[in-house]
Amino acid sequence: MGFVSSYPPTVCGLATFTSSLRRELVAAGGARGSVIQAVDAPSAPAGDEVIGSLVAGEPGSGLRAAAQLNQGDIAIVQHEYGIYGGIDGDEILPLLAALTVPSIVVLHTVLSEPTPGQRAVLEMVAGLAGAVVTMGTTARDRLATGYAVDMAKVSVIPHGAPVVKAAPVRPRADATTRPTVLTWGLLGPGKGIEWGVEAMALLRDLSPAPRYLVAGRTHPKVLAYEGDVYRQRLIERTRQLGLDDAVTFDSRYLTTTELNAMVAAADIVLLPYDSTDQVTSGVLSEAVAASKPVVATRFPHAVELLSGGAGLLVPHRDPTATATALRTLLTRRDIAEDMSRAAVTTTPGVLWPAVAQRYLALADQLVRARVGA
Repeated sequence: MGFVSSYPPTVCGLATFTSSLRRELVAAGGARGSVIQAVDAPSAPAGDEVIGSLVAGEPGSGLRAAAQLNQGDIAIVQHEYGIYGGIDGDEILPLLAALTVPSIVVLHTVLSEPTPGQRAVLEMVAGLAGAVVTMGTTARDRLATGYAVDMAKVSVIPHGAPVVKAAPVRPRADATTRPTVLTWGLLGPGKGIEWGVEAMALLRDLSPAPRYLVAGRTHPKVLAYEGDVYRQRLIERTRQLGLDDAVTFDSRYLTTTELNAMVAAADIVLLPYDSTDQVTSGVLSEAVAASKPVVATRFPHAVELLSGGAGLLVPHRDPTATATALRTLLTRRDIAEDMSRAAVTTTPGVLWPAVAQRYLALADQLVRARVGA
């Protein structure tokens, strides 16, 4: 198996996704998984599994990468407009066109209102792929209604989540302990953290008052473009609202063990994202897998994954509605416990081992069809 994506030590959602997917596929199928790492500039391979780089703006980079991938049996390509070079990421097209092995393209973004260029690139990517994967029905439906794509190629496989010991909501042994509302992930404009901060100002009357923990580094591309302006703006707003003792920003790099412990200790996960286009969220999948009650804005993945009762949906950019939802879960532990139980029924299909089996089945189907042809 060959993989094309950003990849650790690059810090981004696609890198984490690909690392997790590769690890599970190798473990499940006993296959070797080689990685072509998408980078902005030439860089040294990150690990033994990284066999080459797809370098933005470097002529011939895609063809060299395709030649390496053609030595395997199948290529799994992550698609996101921002990780490949060219206009709307069109530098991925020569690589896909040069593949002689079957390919699975995983779509991380399917825009409801793409520019003409974005639509054209995605249609060409899907046309060159042997199979296309979306991570939810919203993305699949958008393809069907808004893009010229062969829908017979399209499968829905959810975003994976790690297998961790869930910590369901339980009655508090100590009523004086401050409950924790947690948001984690790479920080940057569009994450909507400001609405979470504003919501906390509306919950000061609760006793004990909740604390809001925002964990995660600033996204590397945001940091390179504008520095840590967004985080500093959030910190300043926290000070203006007098919430220094209620809102904490943790910018450390957390190991998987440290993050799992942080999630386990949280009472509620808050995802106040601004985007109405977000069709997948690894953080959301992980929160549900950990059986944590979720408060999220109505982005498509949240609408789908929380439909079984594992969370509350609120309007975008609405701190009052967000505060109301948080208040409900903080004061009605029975409702929070019901959400935790609902998450348990949702979890099995989104755990990485189950997700990997579905990718293996799809890969096997493509390889067998190629051999039969």
